[in-house]
Amino acid sequence: MTIVHANPAAGTVTAFGETHAASFGKGGWCAAADKREGDGKTPLGLWPIRAALIRSDRLGRLHTALPWRGLRPWDGWSDGADDPAYNRPVLRPHRFSHEALWRDDHAYDIILVLGHNDSPPVPGLGSAIFWHVRQPDRRPTEGCVACAADVLARWLTALQPGDSLAITASAAIPAG
Repeated sequence: MTIVHANPAAGTVTAFGETHAASFGKGGWCAAADKREGDGKTPLGLWPIRAALIRSDRLGRLHTALPWRGLRPWDGWSDGADDPAYNRPVLRPHRFSHEALWRDDHAYDIILVLGHNDSPPVPGLGSAIFWHVRQPDRRPTEGCVACAADVLARWLTALQPGDSLAITASAAIPAG
């Protein structure tokens, strides 16, 4: 089992003997118990990597052992605390608040779905915490972890079911 280390204090992700720059939540980071919908904070914790969503129309089929599927123009993710499908994938149009996963920018060309607040989801405690492609301007995320597309694509081929992303804010950067 591989644990990828993400460190918002250092602005890095580390795995497979490599460390790369990453972006984190525009609101900083917080303990998982303190995470709230829309706060822009990255939740600290150990999050299983549940699945990959890939813009196959842009990237082709990337090899991965993780459960995966291609994104479609009608894919969304519920972020509406009043939605029975809160923090779950939804089809657009959707009558509750949601995020469109099919984007013009490249941020969601690769999405790794993290197991934050999903078993079961508790409305209002944070949704759509993903590990995805970093924007070219390196801007902060809405609470996700983001790194360069080439790094994410390369690591996607090495990740296995059961792997996790550990988000910890410390001065020490874990090796490997």
